Amino acid sequence: MIIPKTAMLLAAGLGTRMRPITKTIPKPMVKVLNRSLINHILDRLIEVGVRRVIVNLYYQGERLRGHLSHRDDIEILFSEEKERLETGGGIVNALNLIGNQPFFVINTDSLWLDGPAKALERLSEEWRPKTMDGILLLHSTVNAHGYSGLGDFVVTPDGVLFRRPESYVSPWLFTGIQILHPRVFKGVSIAKFSLNIIYNEVIERKRLFGCIHDGEWFHIGTPMALKEAELFLGNRYSEKKHR
Repeated sequence: MIIPKTAMLLAAGLGTRMRPITKTIPKPMVKVLNRSLINHILDRLIEVGVRRVIVNLYYQGERLRGHLSHRDDIEILFSEEKERLETGGGIVNALNLIGNQPFFVINTDSLWLDGPAKALERLSEEWRPKTMDGILLLHSTVNAHGYSGLGDFVVTPDGVLFRRPESYVSPWLFTGIQILHPRVFKGVSIAKFSLNIIYNEVIERKRLFGCIHDGEWFHIGTPMALKEAELFLGNRYSEKKHR
């Protein structure tokens, strides 16, 4: 198993659904149990040996840069966006910092608890560069915290992903945690576009795979979802403390 040493954290969103909290801070700085979302994620990356992180900046970018200035336990590079480039464009804009090796990509509104094994290690263990261009961490649609959608993907027995058919409820949603190979962006110009465009191309080649998360996953997308996550995690940590 080779664990990627580089990760990109997608942190340039406007956080409109998290308002009024995000009127004064970017969403990655929203705190869950007194620790910001982005610091929770950085802690998990360090645990598995990631050495370098690229963070894209747009909305209140200087505040986020200052917030991370105390982290001296991992190298943090910043990719500034003059206009919001969305998930796909944000990565293309940072390719010169990412390099040519597979890398983690993580949405900064995702929070997770590992199952029997660390989720990032499980993704790395299942990564096969000869047959894959990307592998996404998936979670049960009905058991996700802070999520009310219809799911995202159908998974074949060998792990290949296909889009959820229209008006069909898929058992699996995408957690915003993944490994991608930079080659999927070859020849793509910097522009505003969603990663979904890249996924569709990779799906056509049957080179997008899924790995099922066996722990808890939280989408911290609204103030209500934040309260639900803090209640669940607070109870979980309290139970562990009193065992």
